[in-house]
This record gives sequence, structure tokens and C-alpha cells, in this order.
Amino acid sequence: MKILVTGAAGFIGFHLCRRLLADGHELVGLDNLNDYYSVELKQARLALLESGNQQFRFVKIGLEDRQLADLFAAEKFEAVVNLAAQAGVRYSIDNPQAYIDSNIQGFLNILEGCRHHQVGHLVYASSSSVYGMNQQMPFGESDHADHPMALYGATKKANEGMAHAYASLYGMPVSGLRFFTVYGPWGRPDMALFSFTKKILAGERLPLFNKGQMVRDFTYIDDIIEGIVRVIFKPATADPDFDASQPDPAISAAPARLFNIGNGQPTPLLDFVQAIEQTLGIKAEYELLDMQPGDVHATASDTTKLAAWTGFRPDTPVAEGVRRFVDWYRDFYQV
Repeated sequence: MKILVTGAAGFIGFHLCRRLLADGHELVGLDNLNDYYSVELKQARLALLESGNQQFRFVKIGLEDRQLADLFAAEKFEAVVNLAAQAGVRYSIDNPQAYIDSNIQGFLNILEGCRHHQVGHLVYASSSSVYGMNQQMPFGESDHADHPMALYGATKKANEGMAHAYASLYGMPVSGLRFFTVYGPWGRPDMALFSFTKKILAGERLPLFNKGQMVRDFTYIDDIIEGIVRVIFKPATADPDFDASQPDPAISAAPARLFNIGNGQPTPLLDFVQAIEQTLGIKAEYELLDMQPGDVHATASDTTKLAAWTGFRPDTPVAEGVRRFVDWYRDFYQV
């Protein structure tokens, strides 16, 4: 297939491109290479994708750029995977406009491109952040997600509504994926595993918010990619069980689906830190801090719907995933 992957220089986008290229697909990778985190890391990912691979072409534009319409017209994509977004819960508090430009206007441009050029399936990244104030664990797609705690989560929830509207109006298959705390090799420097590994090796104290009393459904990157790939090749369909008199948020009479992709084994933050310490062979010192605005105490995923739709359920143990990341980190940074 010919597939557009946006956010191709990002953490998840890079890994997805590697997998799709290995499977023989033709890809156009789009990214604006912004400086939210290390551009050098993004360029290193791109260099691997471009190295000797005739099936991959990189285009440097942002989702909000009007050139996106020309790209859709010229390339005739069979599927689109939209992973590009302004990421980060905490960053959204100080930089709200960036989230509107990329995550709202940019996503509208993706929807319009898919609509006008008969793209067979749009798969897009949502987030566990949409669950917001919900504390009923584990989170299921049928749970209401109407109380966002930060603008980032609000934009992702808006994406789900926008995609559903296009599915309803134009019969366009759309699948939204709610990712849960993704980690692994080539990860983002602003995420806990990368940051903590760097600080431990440098002899710096780890900032643990809410005094370390946090729980996350850490999900290894290979599991995320397997889930995305399986969803790409099984386009969303209308659900015959949808009852408009008692609407279930997880299903629809339109060809729109939502899936959690999480490990399903929520891990206390202190256990996660301990896994890093054991892998490095170094005991860390902690700085216990108060809860940050917009953050949540815990996340946990119910992946029953993903398993029923694709036959796949993430299962990589945290200790194994941490070991693989640390091996990559020490090799890449030579530390």
C-alpha cells in the first residue's frame, strides 16, 4: 500500500515507518521537525529511514501548512496514519496556541485531505489523556471522557469528535488509538524513562511528582506498533449494535472506531524507577515534589476491544522494555 505517516521523525512515527517499510509498503513521511525536543534525535531517526530505502520519501511540512492539500492531491494515498501533534500535557499549559495550530487546525487539514482524495482508512493518534478526571479503572472506550484536565487531552478528544463527524458525513473509515504512556528505544527526551536514565547516569536527583505516588500503564513501543499496524489493515466499520437511544461512546453507526492501546498492567512509578536502577546498576536519589497541574494520579487500560478487533493484546513486561531502552541509550550516547 501507499501510506502517509505524519510525525515520521517522532518516536512512534519512526518505529511505525521502520515496520511498514520492512513489510514492503511505500511511505511518505511528513514532519515539521520542530524543536519541542532535540531536533538532532529526530534527524538521526530520519537518517535511518532514508538510508538506502527507495520506498521512503520525507516531506518537511507541518499539518497546518496549506501545502498539505497539494501533497494529498499528488500522492493518492491508500491509507493515512496521523501521528503528528504537539505533544505534552505540561507544555500545553504554557503554550496553548501550538496545540490549536497542530492538533485542531492541522487535524482538520488531514480530514479534508482524506475526504477529497478518497483515502481508504484514516488511523489517528488519540491519547489516554482524554480520560481526564475519570478515576474508574481500568479505562474503557465505553467510559465517558468529558472532563479533560489539560488542553492536550482536550484537543485529542476534539480529534475523536472531528473524525467521527467526517465518518458520519462522508462514510470515511476512521480509527482513533488511545495510547498509554509509550516508552522504548529512540524515545522522547521529555518522557520519564529517557529523563530518569539520563539523570541517574549524571548523578542527578530524580524529580518525582506527587511524592512518587503515581501509577502509569507503561506500554512498550513494539506493542504500540503492532497494534497500529493491525488496525491500519482492518478499516473501521459501522457497528450493528449501536443504539442511538442509549449511545455507547466506543461504537457508532458510522465507520468510526476507538481503541485503547496499553499494556494493561499499571505500574507504580517507584517500581518503574526501580527497574531503571536495577538495569543501570545505580541507586538513584529522589526529589519528592507536589502534583503538577493537569497531571493525573493513575492510568490503566482495558484492551478488550483491541483484542477482539485485531487479535492482539500488548504484553511486554516493563523490566524487559526498560532493559531494551537502556541498552539503546547507552549505545546511542556512548555512556
